[in-house]
Amino acid sequence: MAFAGLGAWQVQRLFWKLDLIERVDSRIHAEPAPPPGPERWADIAASSDEYRNLRLAGRFLHEQETLVQALTERGAGFWVLTPMVQGDGHAILVNRGFVPPERRDPATRAEGRMEGETTVTGLLRISEPGGGFLRENDPQADRWFSRDVAAIAAARGLERAAPFFVDADATPNPGGLPVGGLTVVSFRNHHLVYALTWFALALMVAGATLYVVRYERRQRAAPAREAGH
Repeated sequence: MAFAGLGAWQVQRLFWKLDLIERVDSRIHAEPAPPPGPERWADIAASSDEYRNLRLAGRFLHEQETLVQALTERGAGFWVLTPMVQGDGHAILVNRGFVPPERRDPATRAEGRMEGETTVTGLLRISEPGGGFLRENDPQADRWFSRDVAAIAAARGLERAAPFFVDADATPNPGGLPVGGLTVVSFRNHHLVYALTWFALALMVAGATLYVVRYERRQRAAPAREAGH
């Protein structure tokens, strides 16, 4: 019964995951919306908000950009996270995209540092606190392995920063860098395999139990048959 119950639970998880994938897909392909304002920040959650398509308008603070180590389809390098100040004064960290190691110095990609009012379209992402796999962020040394919004905002002195960041889309930047639009949207969905495994184990246990019961019955019946002879 336990194996069958686990199988049924995995079926429930399967339908939950399919529903999640459908909802995220609808967010990604929706028309870009304004970013959530400060009055909504406390309610931002991955389940309801991650991968929403947003359009930001503001001014980049390029002198406060942060490089976060990245591994992408273009190889190893860095994400360029730059605060964008909104009209009401608060900032939103924008992951402007990827740069290779040899272009980490802003001087090597000066063309891409747009000045003045700028518009960016991208996907809302949830903060990644702490660091990467077995590597903790080190704000003192300015070494970053994850896009930890709160820690980056504190390190850059951003007092009114949104608790999320935005992955810029693939709209080319002047000079070609950073390269945006590299967001990977994928969800592990092995629940059907797990469900079939648990149900198979349940059948195996049921079959083994039935075999043992029949075997014990035959064993008990054997002396009676021998006595009859």
